Amino acid sequence: MHNVCVFASSSDKLPECFYKDAERLGTLLGLNGLNIVYGGSRLGLMYSCAGAVKANGGKIIGVMPQRLYDLGFGNPEDCEEFILTSGMRERKAKMDEISDAVIALAGGFGTLEEISEMIVQKQLGYNSKPIIILNTDGFYDGLVNFFDSIIKRNFAKKGSENLYYIANTPDNAIEYLKAYTPAQSVLISKF
Repeated sequence: MHNVCVFASSSDKLPECFYKDAERLGTLLGLNGLNIVYGGSRLGLMYSCAGAVKANGGKIIGVMPQRLYDLGFGNPEDCEEFILTSGMRERKAKMDEISDAVIALAGGFGTLEEISEMIVQKQLGYNSKPIIILNTDGFYDGLVNFFDSIIKRNFAKKGSENLYYIANTPDNAIEYLKAYTPAQSVLISKF
C-alpha cells in the first residue's frame, strides 16, 4: 500500500477539532510511509491533511478538474504530481485508479457522493480497497445509522457493513489500514 485517497471538506470555516483530526491523520500517513491522493487545493480539511503528509515524509498527489484549476483553486506547487481532469467523474476515476485505500473525513455533498461510489464499487467487486470513514466529533453518526437501516431493511445484504470501517480517531483509522486484508471485502450476491 502506497497511496491513500482522502476525501474531505474544502471549507475553511469548520470547528477546530476537524482540522486537528485531518492534520493528525496526515501526520500518521506520512510517518507510515504513505502518500496522499487528494483534491489538489489549499483549502479546508483536504489541505490540512495533505500538508501534514508532506511535512512527515509522504508525497502529495493532487487531482483536480480543469474548471476548478481555471478558477484558481489549484495547488500544484505543493504536489509531487498534479493531475488535471476534464471533470469530476474523470477526477474520481483517476483518484480511484491511483489509490490503494480510501479515507473520508468530514465533508459535504461531494464527500458523501465520493465515499458512496467507493462503497458501491467495492460491493460490486470492482475493488477490494479498505474504505474508512473518520467519524470526528460524531459527524457521521447519522450516516452510519442510515447505513444500518439500509442493511436491516434489506436494501443491502447482511454483511455489507464490512464494506467500510468507521474510525473514531485518526490513530484508529491507521491501525485499521495497517491490519487490513482484502478478505474483508464483501462481493455482491443474490439476496
